[in-house]
Amino acid sequence: MTAARTSPPADHPRPGLRERKKIKTREAIRTATYALIGEQGYDATTIDQIAERAEVSPSTVFRYFPTKEDIVLTDELDPVLLEELLARPTDESLADTMRYVMREGARRGMDENPEEARVRTDLMVQVPAVRSRMMESMSVIGRTLCVAIGERSGRDPDSLEVRVYTMSLLGGLMETALYWGEHGQKGDFVTLVDRTLDVLEHGLSKEDG
Repeated sequence: MTAARTSPPADHPRPGLRERKKIKTREAIRTATYALIGEQGYDATTIDQIAERAEVSPSTVFRYFPTKEDIVLTDELDPVLLEELLARPTDESLADTMRYVMREGARRGMDENPEEARVRTDLMVQVPAVRSRMMESMSVIGRTLCVAIGERSGRDPDSLEVRVYTMSLLGGLMETALYWGEHGQKGDFVTLVDRTLDVLEHGLSKEDG
């Protein structure tokens, strides 16, 4: 749900040559996809066109991204954020940890490639296939996040509590992105993430007036 990172943060070691080549290929495919979508729209953009623009074979595109929807939804930042989740101070509350991680993901996504973030949310709103794939991918992301949250909280990753908490976070973030896109991407996205986390942490109070 975040924009792609092209270089590691200062406190993380540089990936090896093989991993850098993979990242470069993924970036080329993603860049080609966004360029083609900007030129001719999402539906008119084909895997063959993406492969030609990225100077790779169609089979290479599918090796990195199972579907066209995955190209615009998958990024390099999520693994870094999972590492940061586990690296947070052990005496920090889970709510504060998740707020930091989710805010950091939103901030980096907007700072590093704001245009991709805007196109992605537009596609989530406008293209049912992208929105549907986003919902499908949440279950995969959720399993990984459950393990990290379980480790961080000392709970069984497969417990009902961890699963509900994790999927509530992911569902909330998806709705935040949709809300931002549906409202013309007005306002600060990080502020909207804060509002989302406030609701998840404190519940929904009756509005004044």
